[in-house]
Amino acid sequence: MQHLQGLNARQSEAVEHTEGPLLIVAGAGAGKTRVITHRILHLIKKGVAPEAILAITFTNKAAKEMKDRVFHFLDQQPTSNHRQQPADSPVVSGRLSVVGSPWIGTFHSLGVHIIRENSKRLGIPQHFAIFDKGDSLSAIKEALKRSDRDPKSFEPAKILSAISREKGKMVALDEFREKARGEYFPEIVADVWTEYQAILKEEKALDFDDLLLQTALLLQTNAAVLEHYQRLWRYIHVDEYQDTNHVQYILTKLLAEHGKNIAVVGDIDQNIYSWRGASIKNILDFEKDYPNAKIVLLEENYRSTQTILAVANRIIEKNKFRREKTLFTKNAEGAKVGLYTSYDEVDEGMFVSLKAKQLIESGVPPREIAVLFRANFQSRVLEEAFLSADVPYQVLGTRFFERKEVKDVIAYVRAALTTFTEHKSSGQILTPLEGMSDIRRIINVPPRGIGKVTIVKIFAGQEAALPSGTKEKLRSFRKLLRELRSKLENGKLSEALKWIVTHSGIEADLKRGGIDDEERLENIKELVTFAKRYDPPAGEAGTAPDRAAAVNRFFTDVALQSDQDEMREEKNAVRLMTVHASKGLEFDYVFITGLEEGLFPHERMNAEHMDEGVLEEERRLFYVAVTRARRKLYLSYAGLRTIFGARTISVPSEFIFDIDEAHLEAEEKLEGMGRTIYLD
Repeated sequence: MQHLQGLNARQSEAVEHTEGPLLIVAGAGAGKTRVITHRILHLIKKGVAPEAILAITFTNKAAKEMKDRVFHFLDQQPTSNHRQQPADSPVVSGRLSVVGSPWIGTFHSLGVHIIRENSKRLGIPQHFAIFDKGDSLSAIKEALKRSDRDPKSFEPAKILSAISREKGKMVALDEFREKARGEYFPEIVADVWTEYQAILKEEKALDFDDLLLQTALLLQTNAAVLEHYQRLWRYIHVDEYQDTNHVQYILTKLLAEHGKNIAVVGDIDQNIYSWRGASIKNILDFEKDYPNAKIVLLEENYRSTQTILAVANRIIEKNKFRREKTLFTKNAEGAKVGLYTSYDEVDEGMFVSLKAKQLIESGVPPREIAVLFRANFQSRVLEEAFLSADVPYQVLGTRFFERKEVKDVIAYVRAALTTFTEHKSSGQILTPLEGMSDIRRIINVPPRGIGKVTIVKIFAGQEAALPSGTKEKLRSFRKLLRELRSKLENGKLSEALKWIVTHSGIEADLKRGGIDDEERLENIKELVTFAKRYDPPAGEAGTAPDRAAAVNRFFTDVALQSDQDEMREEKNAVRLMTVHASKGLEFDYVFITGLEEGLFPHERMNAEHMDEGVLEEERRLFYVAVTRARRKLYLSYAGLRTIFGARTISVPSEFIFDIDEAHLEAEEKLEGMGRTIYLD
């Protein structure tokens, strides 16, 4: 069969096993996306209706790549920004013309899809808001105040993390409160959680965890809804299965319960998210859940050199909680791993930036170089070094959609669609302001002379007592939102965004500012460009339901962007990122910095010792970092490092000593670094 050409024997075995449970253990760089793509195409070639196929992954980036490959060969376009098929796409003779499409997306977008289809059952409006992490942290601070606690005395991120873990384990608030009795911090979490949920309800919003939790609970408690989706999606694929938490595990198990045609792809050696609830148990116990499961190991690596794989295999073989496998490749042996011993973090940053500059001058594209670090604080010194060396760089993780100016424009759109109700008797359009976080955000953006005291009075129901001039400003603001709603309901999304940026005064306000404001305006223009993908094709107006659906997709995609979904990732610059953020990516040249005991492997706060489970995850994290490299890997550590203002002596990471010396070569100081003077 021509659509199986280009697959190795193990990949073909996974693709052709279409009935019953299947576990694909795919090592780093072993072509797992290719296998899932081919498997979907193989099912359709066999006569399976495309709409009966579900594929779930973790990032929008991965979902889009999979969509582009599959839809290219189905002679369809998944999005308006359809791009050229990747070079390693499946080899198929001609495109398939079929009716219907597979559903391909992330766990969270699946949750949004199911919740929106069942919004009436759940008592949730179709245009519900999705709180990102920033929104949730703000709500937690407000919840602390409501529970008579000073937000400055507690760490909102820690409380939010605790709530998120419990939701991920499908623990109900009442159940948690019962367990929390008599415990200081858990009782605080329970009180704040109660107020936090009240705020979400007031805002007609769900947070990221609710998107999964509410979906799983719906399927658990409503047999008719569960049966509908079980009959709809008869062939289920789950990517990165080792990263699933309990609620994701329950969700996929419920959907697959009827036909048990579930294919999961994962790598135990790349389980690095236990801190956010991911359970390695899910993939280890797959055969217990599905006793008749077929197991296929993908061990041939198409990415890295033999040297890099030898280092990776040596590192990970020390872990006990894993399925035995050894990566191999037909690629060249490749260069040895460079090891640089720096005096301190400044010296380390200088070496990395100048070595990157050297590589770029030799013809390496900057985008093919990545600098990885274990902890976010390490980026500051590295950024300073890259600035000093005049090397273009980009810090991955600053999400485009979390920028203030971008969130302001999105808040205008959401407010216009969610803050109006029609008065039953008069038909007058009213704007209820109580609890509307979007209104709070934009009522004075740009400045309209509506101060904080006025805003407090508005939300306290004292609008009638306001001066006539202030009332007029409010009337103009409401009129602006009504007109924006009309634009959204009757025209293109991108045009509506352009209109509000101009007519709200945001554009004029930013044009009066300095260089920073110019950049903010550029970001808003980029948002309009992004919105164009949700417009009808050129020459088509689209129906009202189509336009509403497009706006819903826009909100969903905006809310569910991950760290890897930075819109301007095409910038030709060296990537700086945490190891966690690098998962799923690959580069020709990779620097792994800060390889010191206590930093990498990381010493968890308040931990008296590094237990085996924590150390194994740190080793998996290093394994992920190593396997990001295609051609050359550089490691570095500092003899001295300043942490929390204290200069401490560092000990090289045990991971360095795990590497066979035959695979290492010392890196010398580069010209321009100067000499290090050691003082007793």
